[in-house]
Amino acid sequence: VQLEESGGGLVQAGGSLRLSCVVSGRSINGDAMGWFRQAPGKDREFVGGISWSATVTDYKESVRGRFTISVDNAKNTVFLQMNRLRPEDTAVYYCAAKAAPRFWETYTDSDDYDYWGQGTQVTVSS
Repeated sequence: VQLEESGGGLVQAGGSLRLSCVVSGRSINGDAMGWFRQAPGKDREFVGGISWSATVTDYKESVRGRFTISVDNAKNTVFLQMNRLRPEDTAVYYCAAKAAPRFWETYTDSDDYDYWGQGTQVTVSS
């Protein structure tokens, strides 16, 4: 199973980026998906998650209203649309997949996830 993130880069504060995570080796139809991030010197933290049903989403408080997570099961891809970016959003962003989740549940704990990507760097300049 491989998860490959893309779409990171350097952007000015207030700008937007759209991260993609393509999954190969398993279908994400039936998985809960999540995005996490890790800034230098800090622990990995939850950013956003989407349920197996794709109808329930959850976000870290500081990104709510700015970030949107979505899935395209036909493309086996999960997205993170990031708008109104701030310098404090600078981090390596990781996508993750949780197998056999509850249908309506999202997961905020990194220990709940079974598969991880390698990450993509997002840098927001002030």
